[in-house]
Amino acid sequence: MTSVSHGAHPASPAPADAPGHIWVDGRIMRAEGAHLSAFDRGFQLGDGIFETLRARGGRVTELREHLIRLQGSATGLDIRLPVGTGTQISRGITSLLEIEGLAGPEDDASIRVTVTRGSFTGRGLLPPSAGIEPTIVIQAWPVTPPPPGHLTDGLHLVVSSIRRDPENPLVALKTTSRADYVHARLEARRAGADDALFLTLDGHLSEATSANIVLIRGDELATPALACAILPGTTRSWVLAWAAGAGLNPVEEWLTTRQLAEADEAFVCSSVAGILPVTRFDGQPIGDGRPGPRTMQARADREAFIRGATAP
Repeated sequence: MTSVSHGAHPASPAPADAPGHIWVDGRIMRAEGAHLSAFDRGFQLGDGIFETLRARGGRVTELREHLIRLQGSATGLDIRLPVGTGTQISRGITSLLEIEGLAGPEDDASIRVTVTRGSFTGRGLLPPSAGIEPTIVIQAWPVTPPPPGHLTDGLHLVVSSIRRDPENPLVALKTTSRADYVHARLEARRAGADDALFLTLDGHLSEATSANIVLIRGDELATPALACAILPGTTRSWVLAWAAGAGLNPVEEWLTTRQLAEADEAFVCSSVAGILPVTRFDGQPIGDGRPGPRTMQARADREAFIRGATAP
């Protein structure tokens, strides 16, 4: 006979920077304990979307851009966000940063906003057309500096065996279905690399598992076009705007692995990690095998922007 448990499984040991609280549907809750229904479609089916943001001194970087992308992902999955969701999320972030002690002038925080379609006790893939409210969760952690080697030596990327289909309407949505990305990161670990790079079906560069890829070729800054099955990254947009002021010609196009291998410099960019140099690809050096000056200038300028020291 099956026994009935009235508690959650004991949690695994928490890391030193583990959050003390989370925000769920308008309420601040202790981080430990049960928070969501087992019937939530995000848990059952990965039927949800998310955004990852960074806040410095309590100021969220590019909040508007992230909320616009969140709405776009919701529209793509037909998840109906209530009127005022953006304002609710903005206030929720502020409340959570304050209670977590991450809103001080020198605090640097990573924020994740997750929205699932909500809880439904029925079975099957097709969600009901009405009567289900989305679940919204906000989490925050202190940003940890990148390992020293990532800045002094750069990252090593390898090609993932998973191919991206530019015709797939989901590739431009930031969904919680992350199995492909987990598999690719495991491939990178097995290969002794730092991250994996997805290619399109015909072998063009797409993106890394959690970042966009950028190449420096002479006075040109090149990155895969949006049609290359990539997420339209907010930091990618910043980099394209930054390029002109740095004396570089920004280009969005279909790029090959050979062009990456023969680039003068390369880097990946994302909201939390910022800009990180890529110095090896499939075991071979890119350029002179060291982080390039354009890359490190882009990183410095992006970090200054996040601190609020420069205009976008």
